[in-house]
Amino acid sequence: MVTWAELRELRPELTEDGRALLYQFGVGLAFLGTVARDGRPRLNPVCPLVTDDGLYAFVVPGPKRHDLLRDGRYTLHSFPCPDNEDAFSFGGRSAAIGDAGTRNRLAQQFVDERADIGLGLETLADQLLFRFDIERCMLTRTTGHGDPSPVHTIWTA
Repeated sequence: MVTWAELRELRPELTEDGRALLYQFGVGLAFLGTVARDGRPRLNPVCPLVTDDGLYAFVVPGPKRHDLLRDGRYTLHSFPCPDNEDAFSFGGRSAAIGDAGTRNRLAQQFVDERADIGLGLETLADQLLFRFDIERCMLTRTTGHGDPSPVHTIWTA
């Protein structure tokens, strides 16, 4: 398992292309897959934050947050592209982050990335911060929708 920063050192092309896909709409957007208490998969949208040192997300109270606190396993998948089927997905284990300095720094990044819609720090008051460590990822490149020969680049820790 590695951090986003460690993956960037090992495979900079994956993190560069992955970040571009996660931020293709101006802010980080992804689908978060978690494991429900009864073993069912659960899928929800989330706003990942890519930093120099890691990959994080603030998570609202609810089932996905309970899943992460209880189990920690996750998978993240970029939102669909409008013009092709390019995608970035990765998975591993998450951990809640309680450090106030890290939380404050990332809360400011979250607000700054959404300055045009006027979100304030109070938006994050009831949310927990999670770090997502990576044990595998896949970058998919296509020539458009329906590409019969997508190119997959897979990395595993």
